[in-house]
Amino acid sequence: MAGIAAMCMGYVFSQFFRAFLAVLTPVLQRDLSMTPTELAYASGAWFIAFAAMQFPVGTLLDTIGPRRTAGIIFTIFAGSGIFLFAYASSPLAIIVAMALIGIGCSPVLMAPFYIFAREFSPAQLATLVSTFIAVGTLGNIAGSEPLAAAVDAFGWRTSAMGLGVGTVVVGIAILLLARDPEKLDAAGARGSYLELLKIRALWPIFPVILMGYTVAAGLRGLWIGPYHADVFGYNTLEIGRVTLYMSIALALGTLCFGPLDRIFNSRKRVVMGGNFIVLALCIYMAFVPSVSALTGTLVFVAIGFFGSSYAVQMTHGRAFLPAHMTGRGATLLNFCSIGGAGLFQWVSGPVVEMSVDPANPESQYQALFIFYSVLMVIAVVAYAFSRDVKPRDVAL
Repeated sequence: MAGIAAMCMGYVFSQFFRAFLAVLTPVLQRDLSMTPTELAYASGAWFIAFAAMQFPVGTLLDTIGPRRTAGIIFTIFAGSGIFLFAYASSPLAIIVAMALIGIGCSPVLMAPFYIFAREFSPAQLATLVSTFIAVGTLGNIAGSEPLAAAVDAFGWRTSAMGLGVGTVVVGIAILLLARDPEKLDAAGARGSYLELLKIRALWPIFPVILMGYTVAAGLRGLWIGPYHADVFGYNTLEIGRVTLYMSIALALGTLCFGPLDRIFNSRKRVVMGGNFIVLALCIYMAFVPSVSALTGTLVFVAIGFFGSSYAVQMTHGRAFLPAHMTGRGATLLNFCSIGGAGLFQWVSGPVVEMSVDPANPESQYQALFIFYSVLMVIAVVAYAFSRDVKPRDVAL
């Protein structure tokens, strides 16, 4: 349990790092003259680097195990990345730092997922993963109003240096406390990602995993800050408060979605319901010309709650993976989730910037929500053709 607790702390940091740029937007624009596109590239760099690392991480989980995979990568890369962030003197340095942090955070969810999938029953997997993620979203909460208060009190560079020390301590704790599951036979070293891509039951699941986290991650990790600053004139502390509300919604949503597959005896219906509501909210924001500050905040909070079906999405895909490729299969699914978030954050920057209208600051964000709506329609329609997995039909 101590090892899982250490990995959970690593995941707390991962959740923090993927979302803290939203709060730092005003100070990075002021001190480093970062544009919205550069901020989108920095946020996207975390997700793209994280996603690209899923392939080597999956192989390492199946070969050397989760302890060394998570401990070494998190300590070296996340640690060096946040220290580079603290000393950054240009937008490019921020982008490189975020990429290094993304590499470092890449194994800290998949390592415990691997342990849960190997050592617990399939019917319990969604609840275990969602509980782990919900605890991890404390990092998301810390990256909202508490971070804004720390930046206001100590400055963003000093705050980043403190985070660097904490990152290294957690990485060392993972190496010292985590334990690997019992190794499988030599078959565990065989199998390729191409073999996984041949599993047709996964094909309609990939699009919803690609988009099922993208909207909530993009809004919480990047656009919640600029939206409230541009449309409502919010300052850093006010942005921090709104991101706190959305972060709490993400945590509560993750906890609520986890057991729903067993309550409804369906993973597909749970995932479909959550994503359909997110789609409806995006369409509302895309086509309603003007909303109040309260309504805007409530929509962001609702997207955080209903966009939290990640654990059920992953569990749905996990049901079709061969046991000896658990690590590679889980990281392939996670690659789609995080890769989609990173890719569409990069694309969203130019979408917003090309739609700027100084006389109507809401227009650029209406374009953003139209962009999200189109992608969500594609994902939901594709997922409608997936094969359901009923938890009560698998052994407890």
